[in-house]
Amino acid sequence: MATVEECRAAIEELARRLEPHGPQVRAHNLPDRTLGCTLLDLDVTFWGTLTDGALVDITDAPGPKPQIRLVMDSDDLIALTDGSLKFSHAWATGQVRLDASLRDLLRMRSLLAASAPSSPA
Repeated sequence: MATVEECRAAIEELARRLEPHGPQVRAHNLPDRTLGCTLLDLDVTFWGTLTDGALVDITDAPGPKPQIRLVMDSDDLIALTDGSLKFSHAWATGQVRLDASLRDLLRMRSLLAASAPSSPA
């Protein structure tokens, strides 16, 4: 099981991976939304705001119900971040749950897949 600090670093890494897409591409693919990532094994939720396609104001302080909610275990978050787990596989097999509107779900899926690092050889 990963630590809260490792998971915080993973969330911040995912936020940094959105940067190369450029503000216009991010804003088109990710309109302003609130985002929550619940880590079941740590009983912690990270909250953030997608603003102009950038994930900002990341905190683990309780917040309102997010418009986009990811639910997973801490090890799955780390695996998604380091590229050893593909988002599409994790989502299809139920390792990662994504609760959002259909439009947000499709946008998040495509952007997370495009932001993923290459799998180690």
